[in-house]
Amino acid sequence: MCFLSFSNAIFSEDFLLKRPLLQAITHHKPPVLLIDELDRSDDEFESFLLEILSEWQITIPEIGSIRAKEKPYVILTSNRTRELSDAIRRRCFYLWMDYPDYEKELAIVRSKVPGCDIRLAKQICVFMELIRKQKLEKVPGVAETLDWARSLVTLHQDHLDPVMVEATLGIVFKDRMDVEHVKGALSDLFEKVGVKIKELPVE
Repeated sequence: MCFLSFSNAIFSEDFLLKRPLLQAITHHKPPVLLIDELDRSDDEFESFLLEILSEWQITIPEIGSIRAKEKPYVILTSNRTRELSDAIRRRCFYLWMDYPDYEKELAIVRSKVPGCDIRLAKQICVFMELIRKQKLEKVPGVAETLDWARSLVTLHQDHLDPVMVEATLGIVFKDRMDVEHVKGALSDLFEKVGVKIKELPVE
C-alpha cells in the first residue's frame, strides 16, 4: 500500500516536466504554439500531435488526459522534405509562403544587417532575385541572403566584387553542382546586376 501511494505521488502533475506542447495547452491565456519544420519530425510525433489538434488535449498513460485550458493558436511550418499526413493537413489552413520580392528582401537585409552599404544590399537582392530563376538543386532562401550580406560586410565590401562573389558562393549555395552552374552563369548575372568586370590589359 505504501508503494502504491508513493507511485501515485510520483506520477502526478507535481512531478511533471512541462515541455512546449504541454505548456501551450495548460497556459491560462490562449498562447501561440509554433511547430517549426514539422516535415523533419518522425511519424510518431506527427501522430502524437493529432490528439492536440483534434481534442486539444495530451494523454499521459500514468496520469490521464490533460485538456487545454485555452485553445492555443497553432502555426505549423514545413519545407516539404516529406509530405505531411492527410490527417494533419485536413486540420490545417494551408498558406504557401513564396520568396520575398526585391523590395521586401531589401528591407529585410537593411533591418537585419545594419552595417550593410545600401549599394551592396541592393546588388545582393537583385542577384538573389535573378538566381532564384535558375534551375538549382537547392534554391537559396532569405537565410542565405542574410548570411552572404553579413559575410561581405565582414570582408569590408561595399559592392559586389566579381572575385569576392566567386570566392563566397559556398555561403549562398549548398550543392556543388549549383555552385558550378552559377559560376558558369556569373558573367550574365553580373551584367544584369550592374556589376562591372575588370578587364585585363592586353599586352
